[in-house]
Amino acid sequence: MKQNKKLSTSLVASLLIATTTACAKYDITPITITSASKTEQSIKDVTANVDVITKEEIEEKRFTTVSEALSTLPGVSTISNGGMGQLDSLFIRGIDTKRILVLVDGIRYNEPTGLSGAPLAQLMINDIERIEVVKGSQSGIWGADASGGIVNIITSNSKKGFHGNALVEAGSFNTRKYIASINNRTENYYIKFNANRISTDGYSSFEAKKSSPDYGKRWDDLGLERDGYSNNTYNILGGINLNQNNQINFLYKNIDSEYDYDNSNSDNKENKTYLNHYFKLVDYKYKNNYFSTKLAMSQGKFDRRQGDTFHTKSIVNEFLINTNISYLKNSNLMFGLNKQNFEDEFNEQKYQTEAVFISNNTKLGKFNLTQVLRYDNNNAFDEKITGKIGVKYNFNKDFYISSNYGTAYNAPTLGNLSYTPSLEPETTKSFDLNLAYKGLTFTYFENKIENMINYTFVPSFQYLNEDGISRFKGYELSYKKDILDDTFLSLNYTHLSAKDANGETLSRRVKRELGFSLDYYGFSKVHLNLNGSYIGDRFDNKVQTGRYTLFNSVINYSINDKTKLYLKLDNITDKYYQTVDGYATAGRSAYVGLKVSF
Repeated sequence: MKQNKKLSTSLVASLLIATTTACAKYDITPITITSASKTEQSIKDVTANVDVITKEEIEEKRFTTVSEALSTLPGVSTISNGGMGQLDSLFIRGIDTKRILVLVDGIRYNEPTGLSGAPLAQLMINDIERIEVVKGSQSGIWGADASGGIVNIITSNSKKGFHGNALVEAGSFNTRKYIASINNRTENYYIKFNANRISTDGYSSFEAKKSSPDYGKRWDDLGLERDGYSNNTYNILGGINLNQNNQINFLYKNIDSEYDYDNSNSDNKENKTYLNHYFKLVDYKYKNNYFSTKLAMSQGKFDRRQGDTFHTKSIVNEFLINTNISYLKNSNLMFGLNKQNFEDEFNEQKYQTEAVFISNNTKLGKFNLTQVLRYDNNNAFDEKITGKIGVKYNFNKDFYISSNYGTAYNAPTLGNLSYTPSLEPETTKSFDLNLAYKGLTFTYFENKIENMINYTFVPSFQYLNEDGISRFKGYELSYKKDILDDTFLSLNYTHLSAKDANGETLSRRVKRELGFSLDYYGFSKVHLNLNGSYIGDRFDNKVQTGRYTLFNSVINYSINDKTKLYLKLDNITDKYYQTVDGYATAGRSAYVGLKVSF
């Protein structure tokens, strides 16, 4: 029971901290995040509306993909064009992936020639320390692509000494997962290698649309072929401590995947997509008690091929220098320079952005104040000035109120410009008001997008800037509480109104969504979890794709401190549903895994 209690305390504390601040009941170091201000801050001092998915939660919930983990957060939803590896779309408060900046250890993951933002479906849960989600306009710090928020995926730190782990998992649809990680850390250096292999026979991505008499029948009932998927992801990261103040770090990541796919009108046995993405980063850090400087160079290379007719290659090169000065107590001033180069290698299109930014975080007693200002000079568009102001007041350790107002812009991608060269950036204004008392949090939010970039088929497929303002507003409620000594409850509810400039409800947004999770630790060495969601009204081109409830479960068994066995059950009731009209979702499925650490 002692070991079981330790597991319970660790997970419960991490969940509570990720929501607001550390609960005094648990002796655990508060979470530090970097996405909100490009510098390290304790989450209790951040004015921005931030959710964090911790390593402990990832471990206990046995997520497979980043999309799966993100969909458990309030105000966040995902949809998919089929099974694993197919196109995933992410929505934060109704704003879609094209307007959300996705970072992997600080490297931009948004594809310059893509039309759907970051290729989120290719990101497997693989040795992740935490996932930070910052909601609302963040261009004041990060520039374009962050008008709807930021998702920053951070790799786990190396532990001192030589360590490693291996995981194997097998389950429905002939799914196989293999993960191996080794690392070594000394006083002078660290090195870590991680490999992730996942493959599945899958199921048909295509399924009958709601208007078809075959709607409600799964792929095997209709005799459709499976659409398989495979993903090989490799990470190498390391660093050298030149002395106690100076450090050099590097990272290399490769995602090599392929999948079969269908369109929304028919099954297809020939369609296949191949992806080979590379990410590199080198940085230098100097840090003392009052001053720190970071110089970083990163590159993302995206190679995507569909069959024999479509092939695109694109590159993002980025250079960053920022300096942070600490003053008073827990206050800091940060300023920096940023240069980004975006290139479409096949169409020989490119543009670059040069930027300067400054942010100030001041803590005065119970007040936290944040001010951000950024100037972007893009050689393809007009200059842009964006910013943000945030305030937070902590009445006591259990109760706070905060609010943020920010401006942002979203530039057309090189993929957008290949169809419509005359496109202009869209602009965004966001506001939120947050109240939190112990485990209960309420947030009101409102976002306005002017000249929103959308597509049209008239007179042919192209993109356009819509006249007027599109509006996204609503509220979020979340509650996290250890309701008994061995039981932890998590609930969240989102109410959303997402309308275009003509007042029409935007497609594929969930109007009402409820998420729930219940963890029980009353059995020695066993952790039981029941989780799920209710999806209210959601329309895909006026076709209802909502109004259903899903239940999932995880059973974790600790054989000993180094060996863990688990069983994961998804869609326990075998609910039939579609998130996109004409694309399938999985029925009841089960997965069993074993993880060994040393």
